[in-house]
Amino acid sequence: MFAITLLAISTVALSQFALYYWRAVLAGVAAQPVSDRVLAAANLDATRMKGEDFKTFAGLHGLTPDLQTSGGGLTLVRAYYRVVEGIASLSEVRMPSVAAWCERERVICARFAAVQIDRRLQGNLALAAALRSC
Repeated sequence: MFAITLLAISTVALSQFALYYWRAVLAGVAAQPVSDRVLAAANLDATRMKGEDFKTFAGLHGLTPDLQTSGGGLTLVRAYYRVVEGIASLSEVRMPSVAAWCERERVICARFAAVQIDRRLQGNLALAAALRSC
């Protein structure tokens, strides 16, 4: 019985650590600057980015080809965005502080997607330049 309890506690602690680590990576990538060309393609302003802009960036991310297999997908971020959006819809009226936290998290998701688009574009331009120099 003690072994099962210890296993359950360890699993929960490891899962919590993994979630916090992933969230820190998400916030770290989202803190990077977004280029003007990505903002112009999305027809947005960096100072007025909202959580709902994630859908625009996710659509642009799908249109941007990934010529290098470096990962950079949005699968987990899309799932996180949906969870946060669900929490926001449940807490809008009764808990405004939770709704404000949800909006901040959605903006982080939008900025993450914008940075990923910018990374793809930079990688594609570098690859095209390397091909031209051969």
